[in-house]
Amino acid sequence: MTQHCDTPIADVQSSADKRRIAINKVGIKDIRHPIRVMDRSEGEQHTIANFNMYVNLPHNFKGTHMSRFVEILNQHEREISVKSFKEMMSEMTERLEAEEGHIEMQFPYFVNKKAPESGVQSLMDYEVTFLGEVKSGKPSLAVKVVVPVTSLCPCSKKISERGAHNQRSHVTVTVRTNTFVWIEDIIDMVEKQASCELYGLLKRPDEKYVTERAYDNPKFVEDMVRDIAVQLNNDKRITYYVVESENFESIHNHSAYALIEKDKTAE
Repeated sequence: MTQHCDTPIADVQSSADKRRIAINKVGIKDIRHPIRVMDRSEGEQHTIANFNMYVNLPHNFKGTHMSRFVEILNQHEREISVKSFKEMMSEMTERLEAEEGHIEMQFPYFVNKKAPESGVQSLMDYEVTFLGEVKSGKPSLAVKVVVPVTSLCPCSKKISERGAHNQRSHVTVTVRTNTFVWIEDIIDMVEKQASCELYGLLKRPDEKYVTERAYDNPKFVEDMVRDIAVQLNNDKRITYYVVESENFESIHNHSAYALIEKDKTAE
């Protein structure tokens, strides 16, 4: 015979805390979940994302309800898109009775690219992050894309008789927009301003092309961020951006780095 206990289970998280210290962010970090995102060429793309989900905690509460973060994530199953991502942010703050909330969704995004001469196709992966925030009941969303490219040093080309050093660079663009923008639009914007874009697979004619393309189009790290900033400034869909470039130097044991940030709504 099973005995039932009528004594309620204590809700320790909701108990009072006497230290009177608020917590800016509390929640779960690095939980993986399948998602789908819109793909400019294929319609949609299925991938796996790492989630960080946080809310603020007032000084008078001992803790937050960690299980509710996972419940919110699993309620959407595999149907997490840009639209449902925004809905999740509002749902999270409401269910956890918080004034502020943050969700970070990082995932690999794949683009099928053709090599410039042979036309052979291969997949290139890019790191994409959706950065969601709710403050005073108002949700906001930023998209961050890391684009690997080639950069060739103008100084090296100028002073050397036999070639110039080049390196792989990571250009990171974070944007807020007033309308929908394809992830591929951001990638294209960056790759067109690099010394040369990267490809997953190259044949010998392609290697010749990318080598000569980079040599004919040298860029300092400063050139890279400025040229991309010009494109972002001219794009009316972009309301705010941060563009960063890190060049993993091939002749130094350090990286070269530059950053430009601009809020176009403040103009």
